[in-house]
Amino acid sequence: MDHGLVKRLRQEVGDRLAQQRRLDAASGLAPMSGEDERQFARALIGQVLEEFARGEITSGRRPPNAEEEEALAAGVHAALFGVGRLQPLLEDPEIENIDINGCDRVFLGYADGREVLAEPVAESDEELVELIQILAAYSGLSSRPFDTANPQLDLRLPDGSRLSAVMDVTVRPALSIRRARLGKVFLSDLVGTGTFSEDVGRFLRAAVHARKNIMFAGATNAGKTTLLRAVANEIPAHERLITVERALELGLDAFPELHPNCIAFEQRLPNSEGQGAISMAELVRRSLRMNPSRVIVGEVLGDEIVTMLNAMTQGNDGSLSTIHANSSMEVFNRIATYAIQSEERLPTEATHMLIAGAIDFVVFIEKRNDYARGGRLRRYVASVREVTGCDGRVLSSEVFALDPARGAAVPAAPIACADELAEFGYDTSLGGAW
Repeated sequence: MDHGLVKRLRQEVGDRLAQQRRLDAASGLAPMSGEDERQFARALIGQVLEEFARGEITSGRRPPNAEEEEALAAGVHAALFGVGRLQPLLEDPEIENIDINGCDRVFLGYADGREVLAEPVAESDEELVELIQILAAYSGLSSRPFDTANPQLDLRLPDGSRLSAVMDVTVRPALSIRRARLGKVFLSDLVGTGTFSEDVGRFLRAAVHARKNIMFAGATNAGKTTLLRAVANEIPAHERLITVERALELGLDAFPELHPNCIAFEQRLPNSEGQGAISMAELVRRSLRMNPSRVIVGEVLGDEIVTMLNAMTQGNDGSLSTIHANSSMEVFNRIATYAIQSEERLPTEATHMLIAGAIDFVVFIEKRNDYARGGRLRRYVASVREVTGCDGRVLSSEVFALDPARGAAVPAAPIACADELAEFGYDTSLGGAW
């Protein structure tokens, strides 16, 4: 496809669309809805392509055939309402990660572990920045600037993928897109993909219904958010959920058949004058005043940890969250590190007491290249740790531990709250003896 032609046609359609908006406003008409505007744009694309074909014939050149015209129409529509030349990559179900180091250095990570160098996504770095700016203006709950004054950007794309971009702190603009390949995902789906055994699945289902507070831990791109989504989809539909995130990603409110009473909060960044910011900690505090059954914090990365742990100890049982860590045991030290950097400056011992009163289970998910299976990338729950108390430091027991022979977590120690979980269908005898 001639991407220069797509850009030119997109400009023409965009100008006509803007002109129609101005005419509607001058006539006192209500603005077109998003869907009406898309339909009108499709008609404009058809007109512009017809005019282009006539011009080519008049100039003695071959006009585009039906297949080429369809591809041009799709490209113009993607440039207007989608993500331009990124659109085909986001529509490929096998692509998990897109890393771009400048417009012509595009690396694709596939579900089977392959890494491939792909075609450029823009003609220049300036065009790449322009594309990111368009995404920042129309994604999320509020427009997010991306310029020399605001060289960092995090947002959720319309398909649920997470985009992170930087400029001016790198030689060339760079962005990473982590695909949300599984939108509506359930525990049974993850059992089917080998993420964990049926026994762990039964345990997680019972823990959710028993309103246990669960922290999901793992490295970047290990599958924490997907696992949290699957667990959250076990929450009964009558409960009121509030999610708090830096950039909308969980998308639980997108499935009203599962969560009809769900509100998604998104952190707001300051404007160009440095005003109007609303932090994660403030949103967690606000969520507690909105009558939640459960509060779900998408990713803990800072001082919101203290507010969240306090929320878990104030009757909001059944809360869920994710955190970066290298093991289930390291989670407690990571939380203590965040807490000591917070406004409250909680000392380590006080933090460990707070953890012991707030968190019931830590679920650690790991990703590895499984060379026994041809190097295919594999994600699996490697450890489940139960918090049992505090004696200066958090006391815990690894109730599920990795069995290298099976490549899966298996029962490793008695669960202290097993009787409580049994009330919600978890039978320890089904998982074998420890």
